[in-house]
Amino acid sequence: MLIIPVKEGENIDRALKRYKRKFDRTKTMRQLRSRKQFTKPSVANRAQRIKAAYVQRLRTQEEIG
Repeated sequence: MLIIPVKEGENIDRALKRYKRKFDRTKTMRQLRSRKQFTKPSVANRAQRIKAAYVQRLRTQEEIG
């Protein structure tokens, strides 16, 4: 559970903004979305390899050109 201490006289919008930032950093929504559906380990590994190849291709193109 996230606890955001609100200081005396602090604007509620500022406290809400701190809460949202802290919530995003915990990656809670990303976990919930990933748990909604099961992906087989082989599919996850394949996607990870495709992403790594894409990033590598971008880096080599950056070095060349």
